[in-house]
Amino acid sequence: MSHIITLEDKEPKIDADTFIADTATVIGDVKLAKGVSIWYNTVLRGDDNTITVGRYTNIQDNTTVHPQADQSMEIGDYVLIGHNAIIHGTKIGNGCLIGMGATLLGYSEIGENCIIGAGTLITQNKKIPPNSMVYGNPARIVRKVTPEEIAEVKKEVLGYYENAKKHMER
Repeated sequence: MSHIITLEDKEPKIDADTFIADTATVIGDVKLAKGVSIWYNTVLRGDDNTITVGRYTNIQDNTTVHPQADQSMEIGDYVLIGHNAIIHGTKIGNGCLIGMGATLLGYSEIGENCIIGAGTLITQNKKIPPNSMVYGNPARIVRKVTPEEIAEVKKEVLGYYENAKKHMER
């Protein structure tokens, strides 16, 4: 059974069409929209401020999501967050892919349709413009994302939604 925890007066708000894995933890002021999937050993900790996760977004295994105490956190619609990512106090636009093991630090902003490569470090206060392909530690923009890549991210996101439905049925 997943761990859905009310903390003080902060209770998670979870759409009925949401998958939360048995070993995932959702704490406090967290809002999960239709079609969201939260995978195994992932933690969303809305104890200090609000975390809002948009439609059909998937947050994969072993990821940590935590807002800044003085700033709520928004993750857009159709976002794919890869395994072992650390998302701390970041705003992520619609249609983004955040690669496995990426770290996004406080007050950073990722524009819509960005691809953040595996292992990339987005430093504090960094603003990434929409449609950017970003790699490295520290992160650097390497080029614009193509329309084909944007379509592929959405296809992958919807594939995760279909997979999540199988996990919900068991």
